[in-house]
Amino acid sequence: MENWKRAVVAGSVGAAAVLMLKGRRPAGLLAAGVGLAVLVSEYPETFERIREEIPTYVRQGTRFLDAAMRAGAKLSDFAESRGRSMWEELAD
Repeated sequence: MENWKRAVVAGSVGAAAVLMLKGRRPAGLLAAGVGLAVLVSEYPETFERIREEIPTYVRQGTRFLDAAMRAGAKLSDFAESRGRSMWEELAD
């Protein structure tokens, strides 16, 4: 990658981070988009492969979130039943 492209990518990422931290989200997204566009123009094959693999990433993420939600529900049920039994013990 040429030096000017590296500078554009680094500058846009830095500007995007600063703008996001300052609460200027649309401007930050625009700056990040500029850096991403330069990267895509430099490495089109890599981004094509990533674009083709996105459904796999989404599927894996969905499975992970489903498992986390089931675990959370079980923990919540356990805590609720445990709390109820503690109140019953105190009432006796």
